Amino acid sequence: MTKILLVEDDEMNRDMISRQLKWERFQVILACDGLEAVQMAQSERPDIILMDMGLPVLTGWQATARIKSSPELQSIPIIALTAFAMVEDREKSLSAGCDAFETKPVNFPRLFALIQRLLAPTQQTMTTP
Repeated sequence: MTKILLVEDDEMNRDMISRQLKWERFQVILACDGLEAVQMAQSERPDIILMDMGLPVLTGWQATARIKSSPELQSIPIIALTAFAMVEDREKSLSAGCDAFETKPVNFPRLFALIQRLLAPTQQTMTTP
């Protein structure tokens, strides 16, 4: 089962997004701020991370940069999942190390397709003899 780290500080968003992910049969682990995201990435080793950018303690950009700077964690795909929807926000997220960028409100069919696309190389590696 694919393990997703959902990093979201807003309780309503966290609940709604995690329910949709669980409905699609993903295992969901949660973090509420950027520092917790870094710690959870280290301890849980998720298959993919959905990262809000406007987080307390460490921003999503800072947390992403820390995760991607770790040799053990840098291969984990990170999707910026944020209400910051300007072109500059997308560029800032990708520069911080995010592998993809999605805006809120969440378009779940598009998000699920993106998750599958980002995980495809990992799944192919895992099934190669």
